[in-house]
Amino acid sequence: MRNWISALADLQDRGEPCVLVTIIEERGSTPRNAGSKMVVSAEHLYDTIGGGHLEYKAMKIAREMLASGRQDTHLERFSLGASLGQCCGGATVLLFEPMGRVQAQIAVFGAGHVGRALVPLLASLPCKVRWIDSREQEFPEQIPEGVIRIVSDEPVDEVQDLPSGSYCIVMTHNHQLDLELTAAILKRNDFTWFGLIGSKTKRVKFEHRLRDRGFDPQLVQRMRCPMGIAEVKGKLPIEIAVSIAAEIIATYNANFGQQTSSSAEPIAQLLPASRRSQAIQ
Repeated sequence: MRNWISALADLQDRGEPCVLVTIIEERGSTPRNAGSKMVVSAEHLYDTIGGGHLEYKAMKIAREMLASGRQDTHLERFSLGASLGQCCGGATVLLFEPMGRVQAQIAVFGAGHVGRALVPLLASLPCKVRWIDSREQEFPEQIPEGVIRIVSDEPVDEVQDLPSGSYCIVMTHNHQLDLELTAAILKRNDFTWFGLIGSKTKRVKFEHRLRDRGFDPQLVQRMRCPMGIAEVKGKLPIEIAVSIAAEIIATYNANFGQQTSSSAEPIAQLLPASRRSQAIQ
């Protein structure tokens, strides 16, 4: 059994939600003393608050919190008598603290000018970022905290490893690679948001090519291209990056706490009809 503190650090590093359960009050005979802790994730339990039905009940409450996306810290009081099947006869108060939940898992494909401007913005948000490119030399020396740099000769292969509900941003140096990444992301069809850098002309070309590959036009409509909000003008990398980051923020603010599915409504409803053409890297 792993101790709670190392498990919590590992889960937070991976951005996996969990609940920290702490005994904050004990009265009479109890299996563990105040201050004892355990960590509950969706699939695992780390450390113990004494076992028995109390621990089972606490685990059930914690997993209900995880399933519902509940984020408030709260207390629960338990009597350790016949109702819990424990003979201690005392009472205990448990503190439930949601931990480790991030608002977005983001994959950025491309370490060019716009990617280098965008990733630090995303890293300052409550997000976990995977930054993927085949060109190691394009990455800056200092990678922002919360960002995983992935150098891959086959960036398309990385799509299969993305968490369900990810935000996907495609902005590579190669149009054919952009197309292959787009096809792989659409084929999975379990993303929350997918943006492709480019102009309206690029979108039309990609729509035709994807249609030729048999993709449903309604599915292709989930692709944001051009991406970003129209109110942020300009074609400088930082201006485009701010525009894209703003659209992502609007999306996760609208969707946070909701179950993600392939039929989720696109962010288009939240944005003005006019779109801005983007500079191609």
